[in-house]
Amino acid sequence: MSLAVFLKLLHVLTAFWLVSGLVGRGLTLAQAERATDIPRMRSLVTLGGQFERFMVIPASLAVLLFGLLTAWVQGVPLLGFLQGARSNWLLLSLLLYLSTILLVPFIFIPRGKVFEMAFEEASAHGTITTALRTAFADPAVRAAHIYEFAAITIVLILMVTRPF
Repeated sequence: MSLAVFLKLLHVLTAFWLVSGLVGRGLTLAQAERATDIPRMRSLVTLGGQFERFMVIPASLAVLLFGLLTAWVQGVPLLGFLQGARSNWLLLSLLLYLSTILLVPFIFIPRGKVFEMAFEEASAHGTITTALRTAFADPAVRAAHIYEFAAITIVLILMVTRPF
């Protein structure tokens, strides 16, 4: 097996790892949002955090690394027309993928802090509060998760079809 084929295999496997983590986190947090008591919600939020830490974060870094290495070993221009190439699917994929990284400092971290404070307050009261329900239903976080999943899905489609 050549290095290029091996790297491509690792890239594809890490893409599966990333998508599995995104789906697992999404399903778990959807169940947590519907929980009717703090212990169940805590358990599900903890599980969602584990999907994030052990799947989404490391896989998102690994898939980018293996994708860049694969392109480099194969001599494929990453920047498409900016490098004089006729194919631009990789450039669009890279831009979409990198755009999801911006969600972390601008949406996920600040809104996560609000959620943590609401969760601590609700835990201290032993009941699910309005503030906690509101933090769970944050439209910016919901939109960011939808965008993240859609962007990754489009990147996968571009990776498989290479339409342009």
